Amino acid sequence: MQQQPLRKMVVSKKLMKVGPWGGSGGHPWDDGGHSGIRSITVSYDRCIDSISVEYDKDGLAVPGERHGGAGDKHTTQIKLSFPDEYLTAVSGNYSPIAHGGSPVIRSLAFRSSQRAYGPFGAAEGTPFTFPVDGGVIVGFYGRSGWQLDAVGLYVAALRLERMYDRVQKIGLSAYRAVMHRIGPQQQQQQQQQEPGEKLNGNAQITHKT
Repeated sequence: MQQQPLRKMVVSKKLMKVGPWGGSGGHPWDDGGHSGIRSITVSYDRCIDSISVEYDKDGLAVPGERHGGAGDKHTTQIKLSFPDEYLTAVSGNYSPIAHGGSPVIRSLAFRSSQRAYGPFGAAEGTPFTFPVDGGVIVGFYGRSGWQLDAVGLYVAALRLERMYDRVQKIGLSAYRAVMHRIGPQQQQQQQQQEPGEKLNGNAQITHKT
């Protein structure tokens, strides 16, 4: 019996925006959603001073801006083995540093499809966590000033690669050649309905344009 080739998992274009967690200080920023995350750089001491993320956009590295202040007593760079390793959870704590002040992000921790990173900073104050079931974290947004005041996430589902995705990669003429080669029976199998996308957690659904 001939084995069917393994089909790859790809990131859905439909995004969910979740959060943010933290305070209302600083200024808003938004990196948007991408096709993946390559690395995360965090500077921290008693709180998270800044965060910067290098994203992937359809195979190209996209460096993100640094969000937060210049404090860099401790700096850690998390390099993910993209595309085989992807981000699946973010957690942390937020609270004011000084009495009566606005809450800031005190700590952050990350979990990927392969391992855990952190926590970084001081795990003090109100905890938060967002694990993704059946999906991947593909972007960050939040607020920042002298520190990282708040953080939120863009999340996308993982789904089986469809023939449409392959057309986008190889072009229409190559697609027609592939269709001629594999024959009508396998074409019909490829056109069957894909499994539904599922993510856990309350979120605002947004659509990428």
